[in-house]
Amino acid sequence: MKKVTKQTYLNWYKDMLFWRKFEDKLASVYIQQKVRGFLHLYNGQEAVLAGALHAMDLTKDKMITAYRNHVQPIGMGEDPKKVMAELYGKVTGTSKGMGGSMHIFSKEFRFYGGHGIVGGQIPLGAGLAFGDKYKGNDAVTLTCFGDGAARQGSLHEAFNMAMLWKLPVVFIVENNGYAMGTSVERTANHTDIWKLGLGYEMPCGPVDGMNPVKVAEAVDEAIQRARRGEGPTFLEMKTYRYRGHSMSDAQHYRTKDEVAEYKKIDPITQVLDIIKDKKYASDEEIEKINQEVKDMVKECEKFAEESPYPELSQLYDVVYEQEDYPFIK
Repeated sequence: MKKVTKQTYLNWYKDMLFWRKFEDKLASVYIQQKVRGFLHLYNGQEAVLAGALHAMDLTKDKMITAYRNHVQPIGMGEDPKKVMAELYGKVTGTSKGMGGSMHIFSKEFRFYGGHGIVGGQIPLGAGLAFGDKYKGNDAVTLTCFGDGAARQGSLHEAFNMAMLWKLPVVFIVENNGYAMGTSVERTANHTDIWKLGLGYEMPCGPVDGMNPVKVAEAVDEAIQRARRGEGPTFLEMKTYRYRGHSMSDAQHYRTKDEVAEYKKIDPITQVLDIIKDKKYASDEEIEKINQEVKDMVKECEKFAEESPYPELSQLYDVVYEQEDYPFIK
């Protein structure tokens, strides 16, 4: 695995803080009805993405996930201004304003969604990995999903085929404790989701999903196994979300004390504490990073606000080829 250095911690702090503040801004403009539809935020789970990205080869590896998908493409390299514009429904967005919050895509940076169907991305991730194995690309696909999606039948079909064909895929369940408002304890007679891999003799195990170092170590081992042609791994990231399932979630199923306890191990705070303890940055340098993050979020908001909405004709442009359907004007 690439060394975790002083610069790694500084990058993690800036990236995770930006992702958090980016989504805090989205929550704010959602209340103002500038972003419509559903809005599922990643607050609290940032260490999973930060650690995974550290282990990936971003020149060839792929990622696919569910509808809690705003910050992943940014981590993969996509322009955050385009991501925010997509949420605003603007033509400058990653899908020209046609996908919205739940369907962020970036083919250029090998991020394949953003899927509104619960668990729908699991077999798709296996399919991406099959394509890479068939073409000999030496690439690995990280297929992420939530604890609720782990109960879908498609998971078992994908696990079976991935093991049978030794596909270069890492399955990652981000267990944030609740499938919408239903706790893990109420969805099955076991709470160790990683054990689902045992039935397929798939390498599997739990990971501290609030610690980016632990995540990076586990994902690196899984990626290297896949590159050697030894097939998939199933990792359960034990994480937590500080906001509700979506912006419409009143969160009656958990207490404020529970959320407060998890905030004591906030991944951003953990990284910042190490930066301070090891004197990787002075208070002035940390404040400079904080200001840079604020400025970046403002730039994204300004870009989204000032971008135009798509023309009505775009409804046809993205579905039909004009020469095949000349009657469409």
